Amino acid sequence: MGNNKLFRKKSIDQILLDSQKGGSGLARVLGVRDLVSLGIAAIVGAGIFSTIGLASYNGGPAISLLFLFVAFACVFTALSYAQFASAVPVSGSAYTYAYVSFGELFAWIIGWALVLEYAVSNMVVAISWSQYFVSMLEGFGILVPKWLTMAPAYAFDAHAKMLEVGIANLEGIDRIALQAYETAPRIFDLPIIFDLPAGLVTVFVTWLVYIGIKESRRASNFMVLVKIGVILAVIFGGMFFVKPENWTPFAPNGMEGVLSGVAAVFFAFIGFDSISTTAEESKNPQRDLPRAMIYCLLICAVLYVCITLVLTGMVNYSALNVKDPLAYVFSYVGFDHMAGIVSVTSVIAITSALLVFQLAQPRIWMTMSRDGLLWKKFATIHPKYKTPSFATIITGIVVAVPALFFKMDFFVDLTSVGTFFAFIMVCGGVLYMDHAGLTAKAKFKVPYINGKYIVGLTFIVGLVLVYIYGAPLSGAHDLKLGNALLHNSLLVVFWLVWLALSVLSFKHNFSLLPVIGILINLYLMSELGASNWIIFVIWLLIGLVVYFAYGYKNSKLNTENRA
Repeated sequence: MGNNKLFRKKSIDQILLDSQKGGSGLARVLGVRDLVSLGIAAIVGAGIFSTIGLASYNGGPAISLLFLFVAFACVFTALSYAQFASAVPVSGSAYTYAYVSFGELFAWIIGWALVLEYAVSNMVVAISWSQYFVSMLEGFGILVPKWLTMAPAYAFDAHAKMLEVGIANLEGIDRIALQAYETAPRIFDLPIIFDLPAGLVTVFVTWLVYIGIKESRRASNFMVLVKIGVILAVIFGGMFFVKPENWTPFAPNGMEGVLSGVAAVFFAFIGFDSISTTAEESKNPQRDLPRAMIYCLLICAVLYVCITLVLTGMVNYSALNVKDPLAYVFSYVGFDHMAGIVSVTSVIAITSALLVFQLAQPRIWMTMSRDGLLWKKFATIHPKYKTPSFATIITGIVVAVPALFFKMDFFVDLTSVGTFFAFIMVCGGVLYMDHAGLTAKAKFKVPYINGKYIVGLTFIVGLVLVYIYGAPLSGAHDLKLGNALLHNSLLVVFWLVWLALSVLSFKHNFSLLPVIGILINLYLMSELGASNWIIFVIWLLIGLVVYFAYGYKNSKLNTENRA
């Protein structure tokens, strides 16, 4: 019986009824254009303005193909999201979809993993925003004291390094960090160092999200217009500086160089699922959410591919390992005015990405609270502003405090682990929906291609190719023994899941596209580093403690059954 309680499911009718009880209190104001704008705001954020440089440096011009591949991979997931969004048009995103398909325990795990996708990635985005903002102010001749612009760990590391190797041997970030250490005010000889801009922008964006979806929509639409305009200007302006010889060699570090950018490139695309968290604020969610997701992916894929080709055509790929590649390439070709415009726009672009993620997290907590898995306070809707007020404030605190004080480098990959996990659940959920006959409720359906024989045949072909060519697309031989073992065990899990899906597809005539979505996300997941997996597992264990301490007893399904 205990097992059944862990996997108790909510019916679609029940979820829709719960969201309408007494009116959800959220204002339905978003049309397709607003949803596409929110999606583009989330996708075209820190990714195109920062991580694209490092990815191009590792993969060369061929990184444009990786953007195509990742967009293609996301389409399978987006179709699955779209089917769920049209069948279950409520604000919980992948959390709600898992509740319908796999039951309460999995729903909780996904909800907990989504905190990594939204709240933790927002810490990374806030810190990235701070770097751009400080360099933009420097461009205008305004100098912010260094001790107000970074995490304390940088300064302490630089001081320790200086004692070890001497000040003359410090360079780049270490010199700036040492300056912060030496000029910072002190309490009991302890330097006071924190990243003030990262904290302030989080407070500002939280306030905007708190006062209403209409205000957030207006701000988002404006910022998206500005950044799309500048990206088009970069593409069309940069075309005149392209030298085709920069495109050879096309893939200087081979397939491995291209694939090493998977986490960074994928991080650039994760925003499309944030659209599904605004379902209860959409005018016609069943029609508009599926359209918005597909439009977003198409628009962003085209923009990303064009911009990588222009960047790698303007300067040699080997010069692109910089934090602000778009501004850098125009400085490089002597077009400084454009470089200045790009650095101002990147601040606007990253602000809009912050806004969308800061909008998404409270709505997931609100839905979990409505189901009884989190404290009731999280479901409070502000009587005047019609937003989940308490959940929004908590999200602001959860993002702002770490952004002020912590180094967040390793969180990019960690965010991707949580996201891949959610994506796999959503694709798997569509297979369950089809199998359980729940698809009839959806106005949009993933196009059906029978995978009965195809999944198994491709599995055999894949095994034959591995046997002939060795482990494909895998960097395992570069890893230390422990990491290599974990990397290989993750690949073993990938092959075992493919085998299981082959058998189930033969038995149940599974739809091919969600199966491809599961396999692509699982493969990309296996390519992420071992340390991310370990932290992710610890994060999930903490989540399970919270669930069994509170959610299991207080779940609406539990209290209704007892009643």
